[in-house]
Amino acid sequence: MTAPTARHGAENLAFRLCVGLVGLMPEPLALRAGSALGLLVASGLRIRRRDVDRHLTWAFPDRSASWRRRVARRSYAHLGREAVVVFRRGGWSSERVLERTTTVGFEAFRAAADEGRGLVLLTGHLGNWEIGGAAISARGVALDVVGKGMANRGFERSLFDTRARLGMRVIEMSDASREALRSLSEGRVLALLGDQNAHGGAIFLPFFGRSAATVRGPALFAARAGAPVWVAFATRDAGPVQRYTVTFKPLPFVSTGHGDQDARALMGAYASRLEEAVKAAPEQYFWQHRRWKKRPPEEPRSKG
Repeated sequence: MTAPTARHGAENLAFRLCVGLVGLMPEPLALRAGSALGLLVASGLRIRRRDVDRHLTWAFPDRSASWRRRVARRSYAHLGREAVVVFRRGGWSSERVLERTTTVGFEAFRAAADEGRGLVLLTGHLGNWEIGGAAISARGVALDVVGKGMANRGFERSLFDTRARLGMRVIEMSDASREALRSLSEGRVLALLGDQNAHGGAIFLPFFGRSAATVRGPALFAARAGAPVWVAFATRDAGPVQRYTVTFKPLPFVSTGHGDQDARALMGAYASRLEEAVKAAPEQYFWQHRRWKKRPPEEPRSKG
């Protein structure tokens, strides 16, 4: 565990102040402030802006430079606005979550989850994945979320506690190899982000035509538990009020008994589904994440 530092303490204080401030603001004002802050980060501070521009060029080489710049700016505004939602959602009730979310394909998803074999649910850094998890829990489905630990443990506790208050059980990524299978054996839904830059044991699969280091875990968990696999993405609806549509789709998967082959088949299909969803709402994807950072051994080392 990372020891707390003076910087962490200052970050935690700033975080608590931000949460308190946006909680006191009327929602429309808070959302506008978040959007404005995102635009400041994009055009003034330019944090990760070179990464975002590079990623959009790789993903959409056929689109015009002006289109990519527009999507880049909107992605920062989206990120700032959704950060406000995450800050405020700690005070949301299940009723508020239900009011703010609409689902597509949920009844079939619930039926698959009710079969009792557990269910592996893959999502991605699109829209607001935290609201997506809350929408599932609010509808009475037992959900475990695999979460990556943070260097700042104060941030981590706040995020994990908020998930727990909204009905999600958190599994730390360091415990996932053991706890994920236990979750599935209990018939619960196991939710994972499948588009993180993977490190040890990664497989390289195309994402928008460029090799990306991809995790194997979801396929291994599904194969060992005999659990079905679904994808779900929570994207923001147009309009002044924060409302979301959470779309659920099955991801056909039959284990061959060969781990590498299973992982490539399942995660390749997931990447295709995620690409489709991103193309429908490119400004809602987290382009700031260095998805293509780790490169295949046969490629020259480069930043991604």
